[in-house]
Amino acid sequence: MGFSVVDPDLRLALVLVALTALAAAAGRFSGLGEQRPILVAAVRATVQLAVVSALLLAVVESLLLSAAFVLLMTAVAAVTSAGRVTGLPLRAPGARDRLLATVLPIAGGAAPVVLLVLASGTVPFRGESVVPIAGILIGGAMTATSLAGRRLREELDQRRGEVEAALALGFPPRDAVLFVIRPAAASALIPPLDQTRTVGLVTLPGAFVGVLLGGGTPLEAGAAQLLVLIGLLAVQMLAIWAVTELVGRGALLDDVPR
Repeated sequence: MGFSVVDPDLRLALVLVALTALAAAAGRFSGLGEQRPILVAAVRATVQLAVVSALLLAVVESLLLSAAFVLLMTAVAAVTSAGRVTGLPLRAPGARDRLLATVLPIAGGAAPVVLLVLASGTVPFRGESVVPIAGILIGGAMTATSLAGRRLREELDQRRGEVEAALALGFPPRDAVLFVIRPAAASALIPPLDQTRTVGLVTLPGAFVGVLLGGGTPLEAGAAQLLVLIGLLAVQMLAIWAVTELVGRGALLDDVPR
């Protein structure tokens, strides 16, 4: 018999409403003006998780449907990151090129790690295993892509003159851009590094708790969490590297000095 840390009942609904109201109020009274995005995000998360939870009951029974769902997650991740990185809405001209460029770091970061853990047999080749591990790793690649891309865009805006000076000195365009942005790209790796360094000391992340609640031993929980954390480090490093190269080559952001 399984265990659940949270019961989906009326108490949960009331607590979620209260927490959303608290976050929105903090966004309003802090002067940050983020109350509307908080409310929209909370409502979307509720609806999406309800739909996905029902959908996964059927999806995880089929490897083909599981693979299709993983591709859907990758596409949604690319749309999300493309908006964050470029600052442009989906309907803006050039959306197809932006999405294709954003898919590269997300898929290129997640795919090798997913294939490695599946090919090694570390994670069983079943829908109920493939979908969660792929979702975690694709989410990590999306976060790294968004953080790195947005940080690099800001760095280029602030230090455009330095790139143009390097070009004037005869640097190739890629080298001139990378000379300025590479140090900033590393900042996107701070969250996964901190999470990995402090695991077990500051937090017990989801994979660890999930295995314990599912009846696994602490050793099994630790092994699962270690796989997730090290996998995320690899995924996010690959994604950040790809984003940096794409920006350096002028393939992701518009108006990069050449």
